[in-house]
Amino acid sequence: MSTQILLPKLGFSMNEGVLVEWLAADGATVTEGDPLFSLESDKSVNEVEAPASGTLKILKEVGETYEVGTVLGEIS
Repeated sequence: MSTQILLPKLGFSMNEGVLVEWLAADGATVTEGDPLFSLESDKSVNEVEAPASGTLKILKEVGETYEVGTVLGEIS
């Protein structure tokens, strides 16, 4: 079973964010709680942790703006 990686809501007024950098490569093994990607919101850049352990499949490109809740990738 795979776990979806969603763009999180980091602040009360946040509706979208910019995917700044993937901190793990596509196909890499990741561990729950490890930094997974950097996300830029209105006021800051934050590292977001992996929600599960497994193999990362990246679905969205760096440098683009996505709405909160967008599926950025999967961990299986």
